[in-house]
Amino acid sequence: MVFVGMDHGTTGVSFTILDDEITHFKISREDCSSGKISAIKELSKRVDFNSIDLMAITYAMGDSLTAVTPIEKVKNRGIISIDGAGKVTGGGTTVYDEIKDSGIPTVVIPGIHKKTPCLDERFKAAYSHHASSEKVSICYNALLETGFQNMIVSDISSNTVTMLIEDGEIKGAMDACIGAMGIVHGPLDLEMIRDIDDGLKTANECFSNAGAVKIADINTNVSQAKDEIIKKYLENDKNAKLALDTMIMTIVMEIYGLAGIAKNKVDGVVLTGSTGSMQEPIDVFGAIKKYIGCISPVTMLGERSGSLGSAQIAKAVFEGKKDILGIPVVK
Repeated sequence: MVFVGMDHGTTGVSFTILDDEITHFKISREDCSSGKISAIKELSKRVDFNSIDLMAITYAMGDSLTAVTPIEKVKNRGIISIDGAGKVTGGGTTVYDEIKDSGIPTVVIPGIHKKTPCLDERFKAAYSHHASSEKVSICYNALLETGFQNMIVSDISSNTVTMLIEDGEIKGAMDACIGAMGIVHGPLDLEMIRDIDDGLKTANECFSNAGAVKIADINTNVSQAKDEIIKKYLENDKNAKLALDTMIMTIVMEIYGLAGIAKNKVDGVVLTGSTGSMQEPIDVFGAIKKYIGCISPVTMLGERSGSLGSAQIAKAVFEGKKDILGIPVVK
């Protein structure tokens, strides 16, 4: 049996093939959008399409879906709008359409938003959107890897999104535009709101420069931002150090916030993402763990947890699972 997962991430589109062995590969957003590389052709080099029992994919915010849904039943790629969602390259759109046209049996994973049935009603009332669809995949991978039924999962990369899972269901989440900083994206503060009101910047321009890059004074491509901050940090640049220290502070605050409102004892905190799982050359994982270790045991997943979790969701759906972390499955 063969299952495939896709993670529509900020810097690239990642695939995991679950067969006798696990195969991963990633394509940059720029290569997808330019047509330089075809994701479906790259996939065909690694697996016979006729052998794929099911593929599960994520796309953008997934905010028009409330269930894991067969791709042929999904309208507008499962989103309300792509506007206001960070930096857009179009690469993920190309990949989605390639997969839909391929004939591979595929389901689309929803995001977490105010219509997600398993969410705590207070989160629904407070926020319209909570997390994009790959965060569901990450949480499912965390559930299988750790066995924790009550946990906090923080995905830290270009942005930071932190989820609360209780009794094996997603109950709450803090999206990047309202919570902690990531490398590139972050919450809008008063100064940014004034810039928006004065017509100096759009809200999306502010959101896409509100993370650590704002403090480190870096203006580069999303895919290069983390490496640029690391380079400056290792050169003892004071702004780069302040940027990472501040980002870590906001992440710790967010994790403590979710732990503080959890109804159950937190079994563990799981850090993931390209930055959350980083230990070299800068130990971001260790720096966060130092602050939150008193909440519960702290562990990490690799940065491939999104595509791997998607493949694991495909397997679970194929085997007849009726819900994923409290999110229903449509046949």
